[in-house]
Amino acid sequence: MKQVTAIFRPIRLEAVEQALHALPHLPGFTILPAHGHPRGHGKDHSYIADEWNPDAHQHLVLVAFCSDEVVDEIVQAIEKAAHTGVPGDGIVAVAPLTDVLRIRTGERGDAAL
Repeated sequence: MKQVTAIFRPIRLEAVEQALHALPHLPGFTILPAHGHPRGHGKDHSYIADEWNPDAHQHLVLVAFCSDEVVDEIVQAIEKAAHTGVPGDGIVAVAPLTDVLRIRTGERGDAAL
């Protein structure tokens, strides 16, 4: 089992949702608003504090739990849908899950997904 966490631009939300809904094994997912602090802003870049635009750093965080067999297609769908080619497109991370419990039914592991 895996946890997929994706951080991407809000303007790409509809495309990401459509890409995930088009998959044969739609994972359940949750989307949360996020305010990011991008890497690389500092002494080696032309970032100036007076130019800070908080709206430019608004992103969304998507969290999905899935089986090992479908993780690659989920990551690829998110990557393709969230891509604009501009710095700040986001990031996708995959982490192993040791267990999952569905609260309503008490199912655990892959059965809970």
